[in-house]
Amino acid sequence: MIQLTDTAVAAVKSVLARSPQPAEGLRIMVETGGCAGFKYRMGLESRAREDDVLVHQDGVTLFVDADSQAHLNGMTVDFVSNLESAGFVFDNPNAASKCGCGKSFC
Repeated sequence: MIQLTDTAVAAVKSVLARSPQPAEGLRIMVETGGCAGFKYRMGLESRAREDDVLVHQDGVTLFVDADSQAHLNGMTVDFVSNLESAGFVFDNPNAASKCGCGKSFC
C-alpha cells in the first residue's frame, strides 16, 4: 500500500519518541482541498479506527482510512531536509498532477 523510505521511518520514529501524548503510529489521509483538488494530511494516532488499514514497516505503524486507501495505494513517502526546509515528500503514482508545494494533487 504505502512505502516509507528509511529517512521517513527515522523521522516518524523521532516524532513518536518526542510526542507528549501516547501515540501508536502515524495517520496518513487524503482530504478534499489544496490548490490541486486533494491534499495530504498527517498526524499522530493513538489507536486504529474501524475502517483503517494498518501498514507496518520497520517498527512504524501507518493508519489509513478507507476513503484514502485508493488515493494512496502504491505511494512512497520520503523525508527531506535541506537549507530551506524539512518535511515529508509524497511520490504518488495515483496523482495525475500536483501543485508546486507538493502537498496537494489531483
